[in-house]
Amino acid sequence: MNLKINYLWIILIFLLIAFFIPLSFAPLFDLDEGAFSEATREMIVRGDYITTYLNGELRFDKPIFIYWLQVISVKIFGLNEFALRLPSALAGSIWAIAIYQFTKQNFNEKTAFFATIIMISSLQINMIAKAAIADSLLNLFITLTMFNLYYYYTFREKKYLYWIFVFIGLGVLTKGPVAIMIPLVVSLLFFSYKSEFKLWLKMVFNPIGILIFSMIALPWYILEYLAQGELFINGFFFKHNISRFSSAMEKHNGNIFYFIPVLLVGIMPFSYFIFKSINRQFLKNDLQLFLAIWFVFVFLFFSFSSTKLPHYIIYGYTPLFILIAFSLTKEYNKKYILTPLITFLSILLFFTEIINLFKDSIKDQLALVLIENAHESFDLFYRLSLILLILGTIVAYKKIKSNTLFLSSMALVMIITTNYIVIPTYGKLMQLPIKEAGLLAKDKKYQNIIMYKINTPSFNVYYEGIVVKKTPKVGDIVFTKVTVLKDFKEYETLYLKNGFSLIKVGKI
Repeated sequence: MNLKINYLWIILIFLLIAFFIPLSFAPLFDLDEGAFSEATREMIVRGDYITTYLNGELRFDKPIFIYWLQVISVKIFGLNEFALRLPSALAGSIWAIAIYQFTKQNFNEKTAFFATIIMISSLQINMIAKAAIADSLLNLFITLTMFNLYYYYTFREKKYLYWIFVFIGLGVLTKGPVAIMIPLVVSLLFFSYKSEFKLWLKMVFNPIGILIFSMIALPWYILEYLAQGELFINGFFFKHNISRFSSAMEKHNGNIFYFIPVLLVGIMPFSYFIFKSINRQFLKNDLQLFLAIWFVFVFLFFSFSSTKLPHYIIYGYTPLFILIAFSLTKEYNKKYILTPLITFLSILLFFTEIINLFKDSIKDQLALVLIENAHESFDLFYRLSLILLILGTIVAYKKIKSNTLFLSSMALVMIITTNYIVIPTYGKLMQLPIKEAGLLAKDKKYQNIIMYKINTPSFNVYYEGIVVKKTPKVGDIVFTKVTVLKDFKEYETLYLKNGFSLIKVGKI
């Protein structure tokens, strides 16, 4: 077996370990996974595959495509974490393979291997690539759009132009105007810098391309407008798109430096190489310039956006993975991967002790209850696993001479840490009680459950029903957090764990 096949097989094995095997290792996470999954469940129950609802109310947060894919998966595999996350895992895998193929064609196979392994193992990608949300799918379509943009600039062939419109159409069907905005602005900046503005205009206003885009994206938007009218226009376009840039939504704000720490943590353990990957030499190379403009635009645009969420910066990660890989294939000091990785593992090892140091400054009462109960989830297995990984990382640093093998080993450590230790442990603490309460309510066939002063849509998924949000009365079954149980004079505890409780109200 030659080296070429080895590289590809290693990538496929890493994808299996990172994106597929762990699909059912943790319950659905609230709010996002719970909201997407519950909207999908309600879509199946209603038989309405045009409009999404969450807890019986209209939901205009995102377009339809991810819900359709989740519906297909659930109909095949049943209503469970595996089925709900599978479309994202598949999208994440295609995204990774696309990075590999593009980088191999434009740099070399070693750079392609490094870029893909960095993508698969980076902390933030491990968290979102298989999550039951729209982001993995959107990043796939943005990436494919951008790659075809560069190919069109380079080869001027119509097939690349038409693929651009296909992937933009699918991106708009996945998450809306952002799938147009990023390619449009980045290509304008790049083509203008290269004195190809006329070519850019010809590309953007190509009638066949516009027709392709319209055939893919517009039918659902038209059908949704016909079904919901101004509610859809105001809810989707104004509230969830324009307003996100002009004003902070749901307290998701921050200053212009918000994404600097997000970036440094999100790319871990390869954060150091961000600073080496972008330099003035890029002005002399078309591809590196294109990639640099792509990353810098995403970083600056969302830094100045009023609404800030950690996953926004991921839209600019693909070029960064490639640029970092290019810098690493020349030469790198292994300690710049070792140091952040050991630091990260050490913080995780002593996480409960560290968080307890800040307990007095934490105002959220539920968070304090979770901290008190954390030792049950962050148990001996958790600590021993991290100790072994720390020791293994140090041994690898001392013994492995090959930079390729060392990078692969550190990537594997990061994948195991994130997917097999951190996410399941946090899920056990924070989300397992919600899942167990929902399954209990389903098993006992409780009706008209009230969700009181808490918003955890994953409960609905496991309960397989809609909850009521109102003030409880005597005899009601209520799902809530223990910090508000003082609102009830008498109640019967049906379930209690880690600050979450299912009760039957006896006296208000």
